[in-house]
Amino acid sequence: MGFSIMANAIKETTAQRVERLKHEQNPWQGLDEIRRFSREGFSSIPPEWLGTYFRWWGVYTQGDGAGVVGGQGGQGRALPLFMVRIRIANGLLTSQQLRTVADLTRRFGRGTADLTVRQNIQLHWVTIESLPEVMEALWSVGLNTMGACGDVTRNITGCPLAGVDADEIVDASPLALQATDALVGNPDFYNLPRKFKISISGCRVWCAYPEINDIGLTAGTRTLNGQQEVGFSLRVGGGLSAEPYLASRLNAFIRWNQVLPTIQGIAELFRDSDQLREHRERARLKFLFLRHGWTVEDFQRELERRVGFRFDAAAEEHPPDDAYRDHVGIYPQKQAGLFYVGASVLRGRISADQMQVAADLADRFADGHLRTTTMQNLIVVNVPQANTAALAKELENIGFRVAASPFWRGAIACSGTEFCKLAITETKSFSRWLVEELEERLPAFDQDLKLHVTGCPNSCGQHWIADIGIEGKKIKQEGRLVDAYYFCLGGAVGLHQATARPVGYRCPASEVPDAIERLLKVYLNERVTGENLRKFFARHSETELREFLAGQLFEPVARDLSPGRVPHGIEG
Repeated sequence: MGFSIMANAIKETTAQRVERLKHEQNPWQGLDEIRRFSREGFSSIPPEWLGTYFRWWGVYTQGDGAGVVGGQGGQGRALPLFMVRIRIANGLLTSQQLRTVADLTRRFGRGTADLTVRQNIQLHWVTIESLPEVMEALWSVGLNTMGACGDVTRNITGCPLAGVDADEIVDASPLALQATDALVGNPDFYNLPRKFKISISGCRVWCAYPEINDIGLTAGTRTLNGQQEVGFSLRVGGGLSAEPYLASRLNAFIRWNQVLPTIQGIAELFRDSDQLREHRERARLKFLFLRHGWTVEDFQRELERRVGFRFDAAAEEHPPDDAYRDHVGIYPQKQAGLFYVGASVLRGRISADQMQVAADLADRFADGHLRTTTMQNLIVVNVPQANTAALAKELENIGFRVAASPFWRGAIACSGTEFCKLAITETKSFSRWLVEELEERLPAFDQDLKLHVTGCPNSCGQHWIADIGIEGKKIKQEGRLVDAYYFCLGGAVGLHQATARPVGYRCPASEVPDAIERLLKVYLNERVTGENLRKFFARHSETELREFLAGQLFEPVARDLSPGRVPHGIEG
């Protein structure tokens, strides 16, 4: 009797609860319920929808502005409002679509939205009463929120210059769109162990970051029987968060007609890996390698068994060598006489008015096509050469810099406490202030720089692959908690891929510009000819790097000092 009572009192783990809820209902079949909630109001929404099911529709409850510290159990308090993430497959966007998003942002999102690191656009402040109207307006122009969050295939990223890049190997965007159609909304793939991220890119600079995706496909060529053939390299298991893992390359040359079966095979392998469903924090594909003893060879054998064919051996590939992947500036396209104009949108923050003007400019100076990027930027494509200067000036007039400082171009920021329940620090306003400070202090700084700000250990701001990545913490100062940042240096992707090194230096947010100024001045004074930041950081010890940051000897600080255990968060 006593044992029975104890057994009944055993509480479900978070993983068990989510798995039970997913088993009980496919959220993609719950549109009528969302419409009912809209009619009956926020109080009618049950906990399983607020905490789980809404995510399958790209919808999260919005934090109250205090972040994780304002709540309990590793999560902050939620407002009766929603963040709505709009999926932009491969970053392909038309002026009509952007104009629609601008209108929705103005009417329902208090005029503020964000471009994300997965080429999405996020709205904030959306009420349950307006949610169906937002969705229907998006559907009317070919956009969707479905699959932008949840334990499903997230937005499939690709090179934003697909089809126009003068140096691309192939336009791979048709594959990204076909894979989206095959996986998103498909009931066979609504219940994965965790989020599932795919990038498919035909460019040479790997701007869709295959290194940090569950599936990363990058175009290449081989010569077979005297004929050149375009295919893809395949990487699997990439991901950042609190335990970063750069994707492993399989010994496989993926032919064009094998791409979709291969993606589906990996999705099935992931779906059927029940060992990944036991812990939410260890449910990503990478944990087959990190926790369950899988090797690349094991993975390839199982994948080939599932797809029913053997892959040809991988062809030689050429990872980008310190390539900067932001596409900011004015460059010629493969189409004669046409150019693209890439504009840097500082920390991805974009207003309804800016979106409206950008859409109008794309119509006025080009053919109405734009692209979103994985560095939270916006590109107008198919611009006649004669229009490039005028377009660039108009973009600058609305705050989108075409000629930007390394600090402006390189800044990335997650949502932070402003909207996220899991964040520890405020990031968006902080990032703007940080960039402005560094521009004023180091006006002649001339090196490409990736400066990433993430508000918690989950790395939605991707600090692990930045030259300078800073992770949000809280510390006590004069008896009260204040925002602080922990420094990780030397992250890189491509030929020299490596996760940034936690160097043991932490300081209040107010002192971050001082620390970065000291660090970069040492670099400028001591660099050797041709030495970029990655090389400079690599040849110095963590002790030396801490000293550069602090301006004096500095005892190392543990990275994991935070207000509490923070579960995996949200990211674009």
